[in-house]
Amino acid sequence: MGPFQSTTSAAPTMSKPDPRSLPELEAGLDEIARSPRDDGTLELIVARPMSNERIILEFAELDPRLGLVGDSWNARPNSHNPDEPPDPNVQLTLMNVRSAQLISGAKDYWPLAGDQLYVDLDLSDDNLPPGTQLALGDAVIEITAEPHTGCGKFRSRFGGDALKFVNSPAGKRMHLRGIYARVLRAGRIRTGEQIRKHIGT
Repeated sequence: MGPFQSTTSAAPTMSKPDPRSLPELEAGLDEIARSPRDDGTLELIVARPMSNERIILEFAELDPRLGLVGDSWNARPNSHNPDEPPDPNVQLTLMNVRSAQLISGAKDYWPLAGDQLYVDLDLSDDNLPPGTQLALGDAVIEITAEPHTGCGKFRSRFGGDALKFVNSPAGKRMHLRGIYARVLRAGRIRTGEQIRKHIGT
């Protein structure tokens, strides 16, 4: 079994993948660029009940007030102003599964990145600028402008070359580290279902 199991939280001492070199990572850019621009797939749902803990979910509820129900987002301090409520612009994080696979080497390691929704969808600026709405299950979410970049934890789990890769000009343009979103309409989501651009009210 990998470091994460369904409905089982992972300990902070979880195993890590072997780091990929920068040339290995750059060689995978073309595959990531082939991600669907619409009609993608939600491949994995991960809740983070506490720091360094992950729970793999088959189903989940998205809520405009709580974000991903069971996740710790709504208990985290506002990074811009600790006296304010949690920032809804960082309510959800999405990561491209082709990027996650390239960086980690195996699906079992995807949750190490710390994102909640792992999708086979083009997350680039060209395809999903801030304000783009996405429908999945009964829910609707909206991409926000908050930058999502690699940090010290990302470096410690995937290596320095992975951090350089996601923060390179191409990495930032394609949002290889991931992208933030907020919940507009509550609903239930399920692994394996479609995620697509939403048009309507």
